[in-house]
Amino acid sequence: MTHYATDPFPDLPATLACGADTVAHYGYAAGAEGRPRLHPVTTLGGITVTEERPADHLHHLGVSVAVPDVAGYNFWGGRTFVRGRGPTALDNHGVQRHLARPHRSPNGFTQELGWEAAGVELLREHRTLSATRTSGTTWELDFSFVLSNAGDTDLSIGSPATNGRPGAGYGGFFWRAPKEAAPPTVLSATHEGESEVHGRTADWLALAGDGWALVFVGATEETRRDPWFVRTTEYPGVGSSLAAHERLPVAAGASVVRRIITVVVDGRTDRETAARYAREAVAR
Repeated sequence: MTHYATDPFPDLPATLACGADTVAHYGYAAGAEGRPRLHPVTTLGGITVTEERPADHLHHLGVSVAVPDVAGYNFWGGRTFVRGRGPTALDNHGVQRHLARPHRSPNGFTQELGWEAAGVELLREHRTLSATRTSGTTWELDFSFVLSNAGDTDLSIGSPATNGRPGAGYGGFFWRAPKEAAPPTVLSATHEGESEVHGRTADWLALAGDGWALVFVGATEETRRDPWFVRTTEYPGVGSSLAAHERLPVAAGASVVRRIITVVVDGRTDRETAARYAREAVAR
């Protein structure tokens, strides 16, 4: 597969900023799987809240859109889960190829990407990211993407769960948080702990570590119908699952649209405050 050095295209942004504060870097990771990512992402106070290529999962790349099965091709990285065989190393990796960045500003941009595998563009993505300061200790990352099947053949998106691995319905927006001495806490409006929030739908989800918190908010009704994929014990990561239980069809000419707003917080947050952050994010 194709590998890219960091920011190989001159029109890719180097940073996202909230005023004078740089809060995120964007581009392709050197020597990593072929998809762009945000890393490092920091709080306004300078705490890094992403991790890239950790030893436990070298294909975890900060904040990205990663899908383990698009028509049988792997846009997640690492091994592919094969029914009856388990995780298997296959020559089936795709690349999210940068095509253009038509709109840009210091605090945001749009990007066009081609999801290519075996010389064929399976999906065309329109991605929009923006950073907005909301207080002296919080800012919001607004991340939306539209995946369109511009071809004349129907396809579908799957996950290890849809291929036979229970509980592994990951694929879509994914945030790899830093691994610390103690696992982070995680809660929603109604549940708390990895086993309780994983695999459930919730309007928002809060992950809190050492001096930081992230409040993930489904910003559209369709996004809120996707279950959350959550890990805290093995590693800290949160994703919004496109195909948690069954394959997601993308017919020829159809599109999949999702939007997640993440509130990046200096300090920890309780349930009441996280709920307020979520309400304010959607209302803005």
